Amino acid sequence: MKPTNIKDIEYFHKVIDCQWACPAHTPVPEYIRLINEKRYDEAYMINWVSNVFPGILGRVCDRPCEPACRRGRVEDDAVAICRLKRVAADNRKENIETFFPPIPDRKNGKRIALIGGGPASLTVARDLLPLGYEVDLYDDQSTGGGFMRSQVPSFRLPERVLNEEVGYILDMGVTTHFNHYVSSMRDMLAKDYDAVFVGTGAPKGRDLPDLPGRKDGDASIHVGIDWLASVVFRHVESIGKKVLVLGGGNTAMDCCRTARRLGGEDVRIVVRSPKAEMKASPWEIEDAEREDIPIYENHVPVDFVVEQGKLVGMHFERVEARYDDQGKRTLVPTGEPLVFMECDEVLIAVGQLNAFPWIEEDVGIEFDEWGLPVLKEGTFQSSLEHVFFGGDAAFGPKNIITAVAHGHEAAISIDLFCRGESLAVRPLPKVHLEGQKMGVHDWLYHNQIDDEHRQAVPMMDKAKSLKDRLLEVELGFDQVVGHTETLRCLNCDVQTVFRFEECIECDACVDSCPERCINFVDNGTEEELRIRLLAPAKQLDQDLYVSDVLPTGRVMVKDENVCLHCGICAERCPTSAWEMQKYTYKIPLAGHK
Repeated sequence: MKPTNIKDIEYFHKVIDCQWACPAHTPVPEYIRLINEKRYDEAYMINWVSNVFPGILGRVCDRPCEPACRRGRVEDDAVAICRLKRVAADNRKENIETFFPPIPDRKNGKRIALIGGGPASLTVARDLLPLGYEVDLYDDQSTGGGFMRSQVPSFRLPERVLNEEVGYILDMGVTTHFNHYVSSMRDMLAKDYDAVFVGTGAPKGRDLPDLPGRKDGDASIHVGIDWLASVVFRHVESIGKKVLVLGGGNTAMDCCRTARRLGGEDVRIVVRSPKAEMKASPWEIEDAEREDIPIYENHVPVDFVVEQGKLVGMHFERVEARYDDQGKRTLVPTGEPLVFMECDEVLIAVGQLNAFPWIEEDVGIEFDEWGLPVLKEGTFQSSLEHVFFGGDAAFGPKNIITAVAHGHEAAISIDLFCRGESLAVRPLPKVHLEGQKMGVHDWLYHNQIDDEHRQAVPMMDKAKSLKDRLLEVELGFDQVVGHTETLRCLNCDVQTVFRFEECIECDACVDSCPERCINFVDNGTEEELRIRLLAPAKQLDQDLYVSDVLPTGRVMVKDENVCLHCGICAERCPTSAWEMQKYTYKIPLAGHK
């Protein structure tokens, strides 16, 4: 193998597994260290720059960072990254706005329209306002937030937190047009905006219109996302005692838990698939089960049973999952009699669809066979060059943090477009390597690995929380528990940098490495090297760190997948061939050069 090019700006970024997995590339270890030092304002701002909504995401993020966390490779549980984000948000100073970038009084003459008030649009506004753009936001709701407001229940995301963080952006100078449904893209284009961003989400919930009884039972059958919105805006304040929720995603979990709080006594989740294949996040499923909501797996809906004009139940067919050689699943009927479940109401949460009935066919915006806009790769620009898409409106239903990432990229594109520059020549991330040495055994960071297991988050008493849908269930870590959890972070952004010209091949690092991830071996192909190491490197999506040729003709090979960044190799090295260097990776934003 050739020597690893550690000057590649993405190489060490990929080693910071949590940051790499985050769509917005939040510098996770850095803000965790700041929380450890009780520097909550700085920790909050690191989050705010990249993920925009620390208090919101500290409660309801889908947490792609946590399955990637290196701590989960040495014990069962990852660092509670999401909940630590909330610690920063809960303990920041009240006037955190003083740290926000200033908004220029003198504008740059460019006007931007945002259609939809969700996380993608709000991120675009947050990134463009400091550059002098005038931003108009249109949304059919009475205030901002989009699906964060209409689909996420208050017992998971208090309205106070939502209003506060959405308000930070709106107060930066957004001209809002709430209670305004945009019914025509042609009319919007006639307003002569320099650019238009569409962040309308995936606003149409999937229904089961062809299932027998659907029409006759309509009064008691609801599409999940519409029903959740009706609850949020207080159009619905109660539900029947027996409720069936169809679907296995996060929306289904929100529906069933909300139904429990509105009077549902026998609330059940019914899914077609095996429970292990449900799309909902594991912790969402755990929360539902904690509230005594059973899950009936492998049940396919057959019909709605309506008697004398009233919905009384549903029939389901029992199935089992079978898989072919390629892993493709087929649901096969077991042949058992149909299962009948009584119910007063049904909530359908089987997916969401994009819907653009307001975009006329002849305005120049192309859509693909799935009804999604055709966008130029990496720029979010549509076939109509000054119209951009992001969030669920761009690629279908995802989550808040993905919408934020789209908003950042779309803002870069809009800024480049408005300045007449190529959208392909984009600003690069800002990266920096900084040595951490203070002495032979002293570092600028806390490098001791704590043996504590993941801290349990305190919860509101179940009997109390089920009586009030506005009571937040998770109470969050206090400062003491939060500090304990920060010590579990392995500081994956502090890299082991090897200088082959200083190495005397004494093998002190090999002998002292607790993970056996450092090797001095004869070079070879990557496939061969991976099986020849002291601990075979089986995780192919993590790189091998390979040095230049050493005096003996060997090379140093380190498996980045199992390294714990403990710094023992650098402590034991007599020539300082190993050095611990903190790698800082900051995402590019609109206006960066």
